[in-house]
Amino acid sequence: MSKLGNLGHKLHRGEVSYDFVGKRRIWYGISILITIAAVLGLAVNGLKEGIEFSGGAVFTTPKTTMSVSDVQNKIAGDTGGHDATVQKLGTGSVRIQVSGISTDASKEAQDKIATSLKMPKAQIDAEIVGPSWGKEISQKALEGLIIFLVLVVIYLAIAFEWRMALAALIALLHDLTITTGVYALVGFEVTPGTVIGLLTILGYSLYDTVVVFDGLKEASKDITKQTKFTYSDVANRSLNGTLVRSINTTVVALLPVAALLFIGGGILGAGMLNDIALALFVGLTAGAYSSIFIATPLVADFKERDSQMKTLRKRVLAKRASEAAKAEQGDEPADSVPDGEDGPDDEVEGAAATAGVVGQRTQGAAAGSRPARNQPPGRGNRSRNRPSGKRR
Repeated sequence: MSKLGNLGHKLHRGEVSYDFVGKRRIWYGISILITIAAVLGLAVNGLKEGIEFSGGAVFTTPKTTMSVSDVQNKIAGDTGGHDATVQKLGTGSVRIQVSGISTDASKEAQDKIATSLKMPKAQIDAEIVGPSWGKEISQKALEGLIIFLVLVVIYLAIAFEWRMALAALIALLHDLTITTGVYALVGFEVTPGTVIGLLTILGYSLYDTVVVFDGLKEASKDITKQTKFTYSDVANRSLNGTLVRSINTTVVALLPVAALLFIGGGILGAGMLNDIALALFVGLTAGAYSSIFIATPLVADFKERDSQMKTLRKRVLAKRASEAAKAEQGDEPADSVPDGEDGPDDEVEGAAATAGVVGQRTQGAAAGSRPARNQPPGRGNRSRNRPSGKRR
C-alpha cells in the first residue's frame, strides 16, 4: 500500500507518467473488440427478460429437501409449454418462474405444480404479472435511461464543453453495451434490479470521468499562451494525476459488489442479488476502463482538431525540433550546467579574473610612494609563534 501511495504522489507531481493518450489507438482497438463480442452475444443469445418485463408467474414453494433438478423433472409438463426457471433459495424453498404465461394458464399451472410436488396448493405462493404491465415497465425503464443520458449530456456541455459531453456519452454507451452483452452471454434475466444496477454504474462511470475532466479543464486554461505542451500532453498529465484515485475508488466499490455476486448470489442463492451484483460488477469495471482509456483520449482527439490546438501543436513541435537540433550540434543552453558546478566557460572566466586581480596588486605595489621595508628572514614570522602575537 505504501508503494501504491508513493506511486500516486509521483503521478500527481508528474514525476512518473504513462502515455495513455499517445497509445489511444490501442485502447480504441481493445474497446471495439469487446463491443463487437457484446453485440454478437446480444444478437445470438438475446436478453432473457424477467417476468416484470415479459409477463408471467412466479411460484414459491415452502421449505423442501428436493433439489433443483428434482423439481425440474417433476414439473416438466406442468407449465403449458412455457420455459420454467427453477432456483433454490437460501431459506430452503424453491422459486419457479414461468415467463410469458397468461393469467388463466398460471392458475392451472399452480394446481399441477402442487400435485406434482405433493404440496398443498395453499402453501405455494403465486405472483402473476400480466404482459401489458410488463411492456409498460420496459417502456418506462427505457424512457428513464434516455432521460438520464440527455441530462448528462446537457450538464457536461454547460459545466465543461460539448466535446467533453460527447466523449462522456460515448463512454457511457460503451459501458451499457458491454454490460448488456455480458448479461446476454451469461444468460441472467433482466429484472428491475438490473435496471437499478445499470443506472448505478452509469453514475459511477460518470463520476470518474467528471473528476478527470475537471482537472483537465483547470490544467488547459491559457494553454495557447505557452509552447511547451500540446493539448494531448496536458490531457495525459491530468489523467495520470487522477489515475490512482480512480483505481482506488473502483476497487473499494468492487469489493462489496463482489461479495454480493459471489457470496450472496452464488452461495445463498438470492436471485435479485445476482441481477444487481452482476450489473454492478461488470459495469463498474467497464466504467473504470472507459473513464481512463476512452473518455479522456476522445476529448484529446476532438480538441486536437480545433484550429487553435492545431496551431499550438505546430509551435510546440517546432520548438522541440529546434531544441533537438541544438542538442545534436552541442549548443547546450547556459542552464544545462548543474547548480554548484563550474562549466568550461566559467573556469576560463574565473582564471582571467584572478589574473586581473593579481596584475592590479602588482601594479599598485610598483607605483606606491613608500617601498616595502626589507626585514631579515624569519623576523616577520617570529611573533606568530608566540601566544600573544606581540613583540617583546
